[in-house]
Amino acid sequence: MLNLIQFDYSSSFVLHQFSSSSSLKVADMEKMNGSTKKWGFKANPELNMSSDNTIRGVLYMLLSKLNKSDTRPVIPLGHGDPSAFTCFRTTHVAEDAIVDSIRSAKFNGYGPTVGILPARSAVAEYLSKDLTYQVSADDVFLTLGCTQAIQTIVTVLSSPKANILLPKPGFPYYEVIAKSCQLEVRHFDLLPEKDWEVDLDEVNALADENTVAMVIINPGNPCGNVFTHQHLQTVAETAKKLGILVISDEVYDHITFGKNPFVPMANFASITPIVTLGSISKRWIVPGWRLGWLVVNDPSGILKQHGITDCITAYLNITSDAPTFVQGAVPDILSNTKDDFFSKIVNIIKEAANICYDGVQDVPGIICPSKPEGSMFVMVKLDLSVFEDIKDDVDFCVKLAAEESVIILPGVSVGMNNWLRVTFAIEPSALKDGIKRLKAFCERHSKKP
Repeated sequence: MLNLIQFDYSSSFVLHQFSSSSSLKVADMEKMNGSTKKWGFKANPELNMSSDNTIRGVLYMLLSKLNKSDTRPVIPLGHGDPSAFTCFRTTHVAEDAIVDSIRSAKFNGYGPTVGILPARSAVAEYLSKDLTYQVSADDVFLTLGCTQAIQTIVTVLSSPKANILLPKPGFPYYEVIAKSCQLEVRHFDLLPEKDWEVDLDEVNALADENTVAMVIINPGNPCGNVFTHQHLQTVAETAKKLGILVISDEVYDHITFGKNPFVPMANFASITPIVTLGSISKRWIVPGWRLGWLVVNDPSGILKQHGITDCITAYLNITSDAPTFVQGAVPDILSNTKDDFFSKIVNIIKEAANICYDGVQDVPGIICPSKPEGSMFVMVKLDLSVFEDIKDDVDFCVKLAAEESVIILPGVSVGMNNWLRVTFAIEPSALKDGIKRLKAFCERHSKKP
């Protein structure tokens, strides 16, 4: 299965390279034929630059560095999709719901751009279980995965001179979309010495009259942290003082296994408007099904008064919809999945988190400031002074891929130079093998006494 992952990623990279080289050949042929035709089109260079800065773009680059003569399976410690591993197979309830939805022949056509009502109602009921109030179906907008939810709210908030506050480290897609909308990005730090809490002093210093929102990701990607109730309340109070909304990315909701339980940010919507983003991708291990949501939590009606809710609908009217047959399956998926499925998945991830955290403790040049308590990731710091021939985190990851067939995401991809984001949501035996190879690599490149 690991080799299939390698094939999938590397094939995409090869196709991209082939496309680029083909364009060059066409240009060369025109020169050779003496063509003087000046074409009126050209590629948008901003798109290529944006692609290079995405997590997928970096992973494709690293996979291109693999040593093809290495017969060992590739260990993917840089991805966010554990579905390829049999231990992370989704529940039969979800699979049966999809089959029933298709066979019903009720969901073969177009649906409303905001999502079909039964699915929106199911999401509202699902989210309300963790809240002190009832979410309305009218406040739920279904999206083509959580990425479209991100794209939607960031685009809606874009306006001349506006800026948005993003966490560092964070999920780079927010920045890519914001820049494509000419929305200024300002970064606030997450504090590793405080279990990656938001640096609220910095948030206060960065915000001005043109700040529209701040983003938090809880449980944390890439840090593996879980915010406390008190910290989330303080975030909400800070946002209210600044007059901004909070975009709460909760795509890893309930994937927690430490001292802090998952607390939805929407519990603080009476303090400041909250827009919650989520999906079935991670908790049900089905990212390819592309079903996400954007939920407006606004009991005071502030966002409606300012036209944000109507603008969300208007944006979804001109974009693609989530697959209708998946929407048709959502009520059964959300209401009929048993707790033992969720417990099994969380227990596997918890075991993997412990293996990862314990395993890196004696790896030279690797420092892990806090044990992961949620999501599927942990951030570890590189001590470059330990190594004799490693320039930075990208150099580290390129050489690791080439020498050990282990893929780890360089921290620069998520905003932290000379850190690494390590994914531990893989089959435990493969994770142990990957850490063993990582240790061998670090020992080989360490300065000799």
